[in-house]
Amino acid sequence: NIYIQEPPTSGKVLLVTSVGDIEVELWSKEAPRACRNFVQLCLEGYYDATIFHRVVKGFIAQGGDPTGTGSGGESIYGAPFKDEFHSRLRFVRRGLVAMASGGADDNASQFFFTLGSCPDLQNKHTIFGKVVGETLYNMLRLEEGLVDGDDRPLHPHRIISTQVLVNPFDDITPRKTAKGAAEDKPARAKSTAAATKNYKLLSFGEEAEEEEEELIAVVSQGPKGRSKSSHDLTDDVSLSSVPAVVTEEESEEGGFKEPTEPGAAERVRQRMREAAAAPPASSTPQERNYFEQERQKASAQRIGEIRKEFRELKRQMRAEDQAKSKADKQRAEGEEKAEEQEEDYGGNQLMRAYRQEQRTYAEKQQQLLPKGSSREKKTLEALARFQAKMATLVNDDAKEDKDEAQESNEDDDDNSDSWLAHRLRFCEQGPVLARDANVVNAEEAYSIDDPRNAMNERRRKRPHHDHGDRKRHHR
Repeated sequence: NIYIQEPPTSGKVLLVTSVGDIEVELWSKEAPRACRNFVQLCLEGYYDATIFHRVVKGFIAQGGDPTGTGSGGESIYGAPFKDEFHSRLRFVRRGLVAMASGGADDNASQFFFTLGSCPDLQNKHTIFGKVVGETLYNMLRLEEGLVDGDDRPLHPHRIISTQVLVNPFDDITPRKTAKGAAEDKPARAKSTAAATKNYKLLSFGEEAEEEEEELIAVVSQGPKGRSKSSHDLTDDVSLSSVPAVVTEEESEEGGFKEPTEPGAAERVRQRMREAAAAPPASSTPQERNYFEQERQKASAQRIGEIRKEFRELKRQMRAEDQAKSKADKQRAEGEEKAEEQEEDYGGNQLMRAYRQEQRTYAEKQQQLLPKGSSREKKTLEALARFQAKMATLVNDDAKEDKDEAQESNEDDDDNSDSWLAHRLRFCEQGPVLARDANVVNAEEAYSIDDPRNAMNERRRKRPHHDHGDRKRHHR
């Protein structure tokens, strides 16, 4: 088994891609340089938002180049690192992860997934991981889609983010990238000094400055916390500036002053006691209970269906009764007509017997029970009577065999039940062990010659001449 031959893994990385999650387990002991490079780049977010720029269906899916051209990428060592081959790691199946390189010892950041067996890549590329679990099927979706003549996907899939689940190297410290340095740079302190307006630069600077001073004075003199109304701005005697309702004023400490009206505190306490003694209102009143309404609707609907079914059943029963009464009426009319016809037949015995047989059959049809247990019981009783009748006829047949020769010339009665005990007999013939071809059996011999054939006609005409020739030869 190829899976048993592979060494155990130590380390795990999750790649979140546009085709789903891909879990990669690492062979950090067999390929330490490649695994360290891959893990540190994942920790630094180097592969985030990169695409799979090369896809060869049934072969590989390559990615890891931040430029997306296939010629970019760098390793954590600052230069390409050497290949790492292992005798137990071979390109014999799909789901392997290996370093992509342009030649020997030219590994950087690019890697590829195998989509099938790749024996031509053995000892040319470093295998450092494998795709595990059901995420293998997500990885196989990388080969879906159209590619151009350079094996570049028209709509490439991408790596969204990476996450190191099990880090086999505890001493790895991610480097600070340009993005991280920009995030760590402290933000410049904002200036809190108020901007001064220089009105001298404007042609109407003096007028604007005067309007600004008046506006500031009005705002500073106005009451805090309350807007002005027509009561305050006009000198109308009919409008009073005193509020109609005296509200609680805020104290200097930020609280509210107690009401100065005598008995107000007692009234407040009384309201609080009444509120505490009042029963809590139902959080789910019956008129607003959605489930109760649904239950009532379902019950009403069910009742309507039952009533409709009852009316339909009643209509069917009425129709059956009408059909039955109509059939009885037709039967009575038929009997009356039959009686009239019998009178018309006069002395015709044949027609009278035919009508009698029809009435007998109609009576038997009326006696048939509908389907059910009673009809089954009736059928079993008829079967028992038939079996008893057959047993009686078989016993009587042995007695009648003695007188069979005497009664052979007599005609049997057509209404007799003797045919039920009749036996079919054949001539006894022993087994034929062998047949002699020289023995002619009259029963089996028959002519296979065509009498109209010209040769047979000549043979029938020549017998006398042949006989005379034979006599001459004998002489």
